[in-house]
Amino acid sequence: MTRDLPTPDRVLAIGAHPDDIEFGCGATLAKWADAGSRVHLLVLTDGSKGSWEPGADLAALVTMREEEQRNAARVIGAVDVTFLGAPDGELDERLPYRSAVCEVIRRTRPDVVAAHDPWKRYRIHPDHRHAGYLALDGLVAARDPHFFPEQGLEPHRPAHLLLFEADAPDHVEIVTDHLDRKIDALLRHVSQWRSTMAIEADSPHAQKQREMFADRIRTEADEASRLLDAGAPAEIFKRIDEL
Repeated sequence: MTRDLPTPDRVLAIGAHPDDIEFGCGATLAKWADAGSRVHLLVLTDGSKGSWEPGADLAALVTMREEEQRNAARVIGAVDVTFLGAPDGELDERLPYRSAVCEVIRRTRPDVVAAHDPWKRYRIHPDHRHAGYLALDGLVAARDPHFFPEQGLEPHRPAHLLLFEADAPDHVEIVTDHLDRKIDALLRHVSQWRSTMAIEADSPHAQKQREMFADRIRTEADEASRLLDAGAPAEIFKRIDEL
């Protein structure tokens, strides 16, 4: 088990949907941003299936989810958000998507990339699997000048890859002072309150439900800490350095 990377100069976090990055590593990103890192976010799908309402205006939902993601990014301290715009639920590892991820890696030149673990057992959401593989495929392409030379960008090889939702975690980031920022960022995704946070915005119990959601995030950080004997609230990852 390793613990607390040195503060990276630049970080790129790659998520399948708006809010996935905040769930996976939001507190770690906030910690690094506060310490001076330039944090970049890449969201791969448009979030257009993120509603339980059969008659939802999906174009309006996409616009809303992008704005929510930008608001959450500001809370974390990220400097920008890039949206790939793949249709929600239809992500795959096609070459144009791989090229787009490669281009963002080359443009942002991160020391650390954070992404979904594509090897998570029993994962049922295809976008999360494909997002993990796309991050890996884009990272391999970004380091080699013969992939996508038409981009006109210098190759780049990050020093570390941290996979969140990890199947076999072996790295811990202590986030005691940044859990509230993670919670605040997640709550900016108002369109997802009902479906992923069990918050009914129009309910007289909404405030209590928000508090229960915050408790859930804190409990998850405590459970992560116990899993790797970290001794403090944590986010945990599979760390890969041979890139």
